[in-house]
Amino acid sequence: MQDVVPRVEFAPAKINLALHVTGRRTDGYHLLDSLAVFTRFGDRIEIEEADEDSFFISGPFADGMPADEANLVIKARDALRAALPHASARVAIKLQKNLPVASGIGGGSSDAAAALRGLAKLWEIDAGNERLAAIGAELGADLPMCIEARPLTARGIGEILSPVAGFPSLGLVLVNPGVAVSTPAVFSALKKRENAPLPPLPSRIDFHSLRTWLEQTRNDLEDAALSIEPSIGMAKRTLEKADAGFVRMSGSGATCFGIFETGNVAKRAAAAIRKRHPDWFVAATRTMPSEDAHEPD
Repeated sequence: MQDVVPRVEFAPAKINLALHVTGRRTDGYHLLDSLAVFTRFGDRIEIEEADEDSFFISGPFADGMPADEANLVIKARDALRAALPHASARVAIKLQKNLPVASGIGGGSSDAAAALRGLAKLWEIDAGNERLAAIGAELGADLPMCIEARPLTARGIGEILSPVAGFPSLGLVLVNPGVAVSTPAVFSALKKRENAPLPPLPSRIDFHSLRTWLEQTRNDLEDAALSIEPSIGMAKRTLEKADAGFVRMSGSGATCFGIFETGNVAKRAAAAIRKRHPDWFVAATRTMPSEDAHEPD
């Protein structure tokens, strides 16, 4: 009998390089204007056909994660089955959880997006990203952009997506001081919800032009998150001391990122931070560039 080879899908971290809150709908959803990128570091999903459904979580951040219907991966599986009833084959899903939970880098949404992509391939469903994004949007506002997983701007509640052309690969260091922050709590702590949208992106995007542009932007959730978890400030200061070219909190926190001019400089900075803070989550990585961008060796 031939061994079954699991289908593997990567679930990258989502980094909000800039995030402006521009309003609030009557249903309570906040309107956003964000520039998001995705990294080469993330979680990993394995899917294979099985006699019965199963779900197993491993990895450094597996503890405390629900392994039942409360997990977005299981919700994604069931949502795809509900939308496409002929996709009913039973599956064994394994999640390797490398990203910290509730940390502002879209881990759960990215996991669910990877599950949708992987299941569609396994079940040989020609759904396309648009259909998968529509199914995913019912599970969370971040799902559509995590289906795309490339440099993009997201507006509305996160469903109006525009891929960004010519976006290079960036050297990043991700730092989380070992705390989880509740996204609803951060939004509840916002003092102002009517803010200006993002300025236009530079016509040519490289490390220097992007840094100049980012200095004109904000993460409007940062002050609210800091009021809940002051250690976010320590994470930012640590990245600044490591000579990052630009530092900011991602999403609703508590993960912060530093942008470095090269991947090697990012690796050295991460090693130094890890030595000083062995109990923190620290990862050096690169972002995935636009398809038309030149990627450094």
